[in-house]
Amino acid sequence: MKDLVEYMVKSLVDNPEQVKVSEVQGEQSVIYEVRVAPEDMGKVIGKQGRIARSIRTIVKAACVKTGKKAVVEILE
Repeated sequence: MKDLVEYMVKSLVDNPEQVKVSEVQGEQSVIYEVRVAPEDMGKVIGKQGRIARSIRTIVKAACVKTGKKAVVEILE
């Protein structure tokens, strides 16, 4: 799942080498922390958060098989 998030974000930004995705496991959830360059924040979030919402929807749909809740946080 981490690879999926990393692939999606790297395809959106101008500086793919600065994209870092970390995974924090919990009992019932998984948190994916996405760090991008400050100039790429707008590209990952999108207008009115549409791209970020789409990334979160795809990750949640892919995590249904695992039975855990997935959260994607976009950080600078």
